[in-house]
Parts: sequence; structure tokens; C-alpha cells
Amino acid sequence: MSAVPYTVRNAEVVVIGSGLAGLTTALNLIHHHSPAAPVTLLTKTADLPGGSSPYAQGGIAAAIGPGDRPEDHAADTVSAGAGFVDAARAQVLAQEGAERVRALLDAGLPFDRDADGAPLLGREAAHGAARIVHAGGDATGRTLVAALADQVRAAPSIRVETNAFAVDLAVRGGRVCGVLARHPDGWVFHRTARVVLATGGIGAAFARTTNPAEATGDGLVLAARAGATLADVEFVQFHPTALAVDADPAPLLTEALRGAGALLLDRHGERFMAHEHPLAELAPRDVVARAIGARIAAGEPVYLDLRPALAAKPEGFPTVLALCAEHGLDPWTDPVPVAPAAHYHMGGVVTDLSGRTNVEGLWACGETACTGVHGANRLASNSLLEALVFGARVARDVAERSLPTLAPFALPQPPAIAGGAGAALLNAITADSRATLYQAAGLVRDGATLRSARQRLDRLAVALDRLRGDVGGGCAADAESVRRWGEARNRLLVGRLVVHAALARTESRGAHFRSDFPLEDPAAQRHRFTLNDLAGNAEATLEDAACSIL
Repeated sequence: MSAVPYTVRNAEVVVIGSGLAGLTTALNLIHHHSPAAPVTLLTKTADLPGGSSPYAQGGIAAAIGPGDRPEDHAADTVSAGAGFVDAARAQVLAQEGAERVRALLDAGLPFDRDADGAPLLGREAAHGAARIVHAGGDATGRTLVAALADQVRAAPSIRVETNAFAVDLAVRGGRVCGVLARHPDGWVFHRTARVVLATGGIGAAFARTTNPAEATGDGLVLAARAGATLADVEFVQFHPTALAVDADPAPLLTEALRGAGALLLDRHGERFMAHEHPLAELAPRDVVARAIGARIAAGEPVYLDLRPALAAKPEGFPTVLALCAEHGLDPWTDPVPVAPAAHYHMGGVVTDLSGRTNVEGLWACGETACTGVHGANRLASNSLLEALVFGARVARDVAERSLPTLAPFALPQPPAIAGGAGAALLNAITADSRATLYQAAGLVRDGATLRSARQRLDRLAVALDRLRGDVGGGCAADAESVRRWGEARNRLLVGRLVVHAALARTESRGAHFRSDFPLEDPAAQRHRFTLNDLAGNAEATLEDAACSIL
């Protein structure tokens, strides 16, 4: 047994993540479990909620307006996904999504409504109808998850563990049997046969992102190390209009602005999107992002003129106005500078319609999962909808699925991790890996740059090994040191997975654009793989890795 504080706790179900997907799953689970068998919710954040959900400005897409149908919403979803959306699953998303949004409206959640109480519906890029429901104007995510977080805190059968960093899943004989996590007061092994991954996306693995610092791909790599199948990992959506200021994360300017009339302008103050796509500012995100990115790469700034949107909805964008004011910008007077930033991951852990992975006892939902509804390019405002629909589906399946009792097994030992002495190297590895991934796997990719990035990330992974070692007796490193090491480790593996998948896709499709393969290949298929398929750089050594970083 470990010499450091090490506790074993039994749990019926462990949910990892406190964004919309995790909160939805936990709340739906309590309808199936008594207070004597609580749901454990682990979050590495200091409080609920966490993840990217509170940052979601655009809203929730749902076909609930007059004349709109789930079939039309599903068709728009398929069209945006560049040929890789599972049409049947898109229909499930649209149909059940409309039902869930109506249920939330009926429950009195604070959605924006007109004088008669009907929901106000907005329109965003690539949607054929106005079907975006908002709450608090452009504060939809924050408003919704705050309400759900209050419900989770009040639920006696949900045990919330904050500042708890999940380091690894324990898998024996192809079955999940627990989660090793570092808590503020020591290491804890949560022994359970049911784990739900709802940790969000991978944006913080990139140097420029709209995602919060905690979006380090934890669930993706937990699943990968456990043997789960991954898919569509190369498809990373860059939001076209992050505020171009010196801030990490980059402040997001919601797509709803362009839906309300905001215009993209070049350095001469002229519109340019009409020359790029018939839908102009409402073109699919990948088209808009690359059009902006190409101008910025040529040394030309791009601006977003918010004045038409603000005039149309003077009270509709309080979050955007606050962000601009924070950075000394007045969008009522002048257009503001924008640039693309890593925003949403269409890929993830392969699941079925119930959220099951190929590892028994492991489910995934939200941005961590690859359900097949986003394809190569997510339709705007489908992300919160996916979390609502599949969080509920996962909860139902977890409750209904019968699993054998866990047999006795050897408990995992905590890894040995360097504390403060390794901080400089750890910070350098993190900064290097983020910059490498952003440069190589950003808006425009090519084989030579990706291969160079693969070598660089492999060397960084070797360097990171200096800071840990699996040894009997564990490690007494403080919780913050464990989290910093764990997130650096996860970012590195995320980068290697994205680069591996991007190299394998020798075409351009949706959010994945290869300058050396600029055309779409009609015969191309979705790419599924496991961690065993990830080829390492055999030439990387500890010495050359360390020397190349510091």
C-alpha cells in the first residue's frame, strides 16, 4: 500500500466532469438510484459548474418554432458535417433535443421570451431557420449550467468532489473497475464498475483557444489509455471570431452576432465574405475561419463590425459588451479586431446511441464523446443540445445496464511526480506543446509540418518522463503539482492524437484542411483508432528532449 494518504471509496457510479453533460448525467441518474447508493461527481475545478459550458454564448439549437421541424434541423446538421454525420443519430439529436428544450421551458428555466412567454428564437450560420434558444442574451451556457449546478448541490444522492483530478482509469480484463484521483487531502481510488466521462474538449491543448484552462482533453486521454476506440480526432473547429487581444483564453464573440447582422471587414473597412461563400457572414464556421485566417497570415487585420447587431438587439449581448469593455474597446463606435481560435472538438471517444464505449463499464457524453452527430464540422449551437440529449441517454443506460460484481483486484499505485523542483521544465513543456499543436494542426495543415510536430511532441513526452515514475510507495506531491503534471501529460497526448489523425487524413474536409491535399476525397471514410495505433518517435531520447526545451 502507498506510504502517502491513500483512501478507497466505493461508488455506484462516478461521473467525471461538471459542465452541462456531467450535470445533466448526474441529475438524470438520481432518478434511478436511492440516496443509499450515491452518484459521485468528480470535478477538478474549485466549484460547480466547470468546463466550457459556462462560456457558451450562442444558445441551444432546437426545432420548436412555428413551421420548423426536427427533420429540417437534422438535415442542416448533416449538411454542415461535410459527409461524415450519421443521419439517423442527427435525427435522434434533433427530435429528442426539441423535446428536452421544451421540457426545460415548461420547467421555468430562465430562457429569453417575448411578452407572451414564447421563447425568442435566433438564427445562426448554416441553420435554415431561426431555432436558437437563448438565456440571458449571450449568457446561455452560464445561465443554464448555474441553474443545474444548484440542483446538483441540493441533491442528497449526488456526492460532489471538487478539486479532484482524475489521473487514470483502472481497467482489469477489459472492464472498468475504478478511478485514481488526486484530491486536496490525498490520493483516492474510487472503486466502481461504472464511469461516465464528461470532461469536455481539448481546446487548451492549443496555444490560442476560446476554451477555459481546464479544457485539456482529460476524458479523451483517460479513455485512450484505457483502450477505448477514438474517431474524428483530426476535426477541430476553430471559432472564426475570437477577440484579437492578448488574453488566454481568447474572448469569444458569439456567432449570434453575425446572425443578428454583424459584418466582417478587411483592413480597408470592406466586406469580404460575400466573395468567399454565397452565405457570406453566415457561411459554415470552417469557411469563415479560413477566410479570416488567410488574411491574418498575410499580415492583414480583420475586424468585426458589431454595430448592426447591437442596433438590432441593444440588450442582446451583455457578455460581449463586457468583454470588449474589459479590453478597452467600444464596439458601439468602432469595429473590433478578431482572429480564429481553437473552439470545439468534433472527435472523441466512440460511443453508441446510449453513450457506451467499447470498454465495458465506460460511458462518454458531451464534447468528450464522438457520437457521430457532428461529422467534420459541428453545426452552430448543437453542442449544448448534444450534452442535454446524450447526458440523459447515458444516465438511462447506466441505470439499466446490469454489470457483474467486481472481482478482487490489485489497487493501482499513485505515480511519483516531481513537485516544485520540476516547475520550470513543466511550464516549458506545456508552452511548447501548445504552440507546436497550434502551428501544425491549426486552420491549415500540411504533411511536412505535421511530421515535424509529431517528432517534437514525442520528444516533449520523453522530457515529461523526467517528472514522474511509476514506483511503489507513490508520491507526496501536493494536489496542485499533480494537476499541473497531469494536464501537461494530457495536453501532450492530445496533441499526438490530433497530429496522428491529421496525418492519416490525406484530404480536406470540414474543419480539416490540408494544403498538400486541398480537395475532398469522395472515397474517404471516418478514421477510428486506438492508442496502440499511435506510432511514437523511436529516435527521441531523454537527453536530446531536455536539451531542446530548456
